Amino acid sequence: MKLDMIKLDGSKAGSVDLGEDIFDLDPRADILHRVVRWQRNKAQAGTHKVKTRSEVSYSTKKIYRQKGTGGARHGARSAPIFRKGGIYKGPTPRSHAHDLPKKIRALGLRHALSAKARAGELVIIEDFGSVAKTGTLAKQIKDLGWKRALVIDGAEVNADFAKAARNIDGLDVLPTIGANVYDILKRDTLVITKAGVEALEARLSKGELK
Repeated sequence: MKLDMIKLDGSKAGSVDLGEDIFDLDPRADILHRVVRWQRNKAQAGTHKVKTRSEVSYSTKKIYRQKGTGGARHGARSAPIFRKGGIYKGPTPRSHAHDLPKKIRALGLRHALSAKARAGELVIIEDFGSVAKTGTLAKQIKDLGWKRALVIDGAEVNADFAKAARNIDGLDVLPTIGANVYDILKRDTLVITKAGVEALEARLSKGELK
């Protein structure tokens, strides 16, 4: 599978061969859903907490005598049926993460990349050149028509580009190791450098995440 490659100024820079087993699959929504759900659950803080009957600030003294009041029998104001009493079986801090096989995670990344390629939302860029200023980069991105874009570089992100892109709204930059299904799918445009393509193909060559 061949795709045209451009430079940051929009000029053509030849073409690049993309692996069909990574960039030309028929995207499966069920695989993408499983991986995104795994990512979001793993990222969930799980710090929700309510106070139980033993933790609310109330005296444990019996609130009134057992018999003779004409009402129900109660031992303390901390009972769950009272206002501001303890919560019965409420949420406690826990991890929402669940296991997902590495092969499914790798397959999800392949399908996410293929989905962008199929939708015409994949851009291959030769390199970042010598971008040093945010204003210059912002103008180049505007000229290219990138509004909500994710840029994936090689093993390490170009330091000058990352610094210039830091304050540009709608532009995010990741190294190859940080490429993930959720971030790829939620952006309108996926931009990958030539080095990023090579690193992604090496990372997914055996069908497993490294």
